[in-house]
Amino acid sequence: MSHTLGIRQAQKQKTRQALLDAALGLLEEQSLSSLGLREVTRAVGVAPTAFYRHFRSTADLGVALVEEALGSLHPMIRTTVSADGDPDERIARAVELIAGHVSAHPAHVRFIARERHGGVQPVREAIQQQLARFGEEVQHELAKDPMAEGWSDDDLLMLANLYVDQMLMTASLFLDALEEGAEEQRAQVVRIATRRMRLISIGRRHWLD
Repeated sequence: MSHTLGIRQAQKQKTRQALLDAALGLLEEQSLSSLGLREVTRAVGVAPTAFYRHFRSTADLGVALVEEALGSLHPMIRTTVSADGDPDERIARAVELIAGHVSAHPAHVRFIARERHGGVQPVREAIQQQLARFGEEVQHELAKDPMAEGWSDDDLLMLANLYVDQMLMTASLFLDALEEGAEEQRAQVVRIATRRMRLISIGRRHWLD
C-alpha cells in the first residue's frame, strides 16, 4: 500500500513540476496576468481540472514560481557578501556568481524581473518577501565583518538592501547581454557591476567617518 502511495505522490509531484515548467516557458513571451490555466494544462497535456489539484489559481502558480526562482538563492546571496578574501576578490566572486546563475536560469531571472512590478499582487508580494529575507540575511552576514563595528542595525540593513538591489540590477544586465549573445556586452556588464559594487564598498568603509 505504501509503495502505491509513493508512486502516486511521485506522479503528483511530476505533474506539478510539469505545470511549473510549462508556465515558465509560456511566460517567456507574456506576463502572468495574461496567462490562462488552459494554456498551461494544454502544454502539459492534462485536463484543466487537473490544474486545481496543484494550484488554486494562476496567481498561486506564480507564487510557486517565485519560490522556485528565488528560494534556492539564499546561500548564494550570503556567499556574495561573506567576509572571506579581500574586497576586490569578494566583488569579483559576487559578479561571477550572478553571471553564472543568469546563464543557468535565464527564464527564472526574466520572470522575476517582469513580475517584480507586474499586475499580480500575490506574486509581487511574494517577490518582495523573498527580497526582504535576502536583505535580512545579508545584514546578518555583514554584521560578522569587523568593519561593521559601530554600525546601527538600520544602517546595516540599508547597506544590505543596497547590495541586494545591485545584485538584481546586475542580473538584469547579464540577462540582456545573454539575449544579445555578445561576449563584449557581457564583459561590459562585468565592468559596470564591478565599479558599482566597488563604489558601495568604498562608501561602506567611510560611512562612519
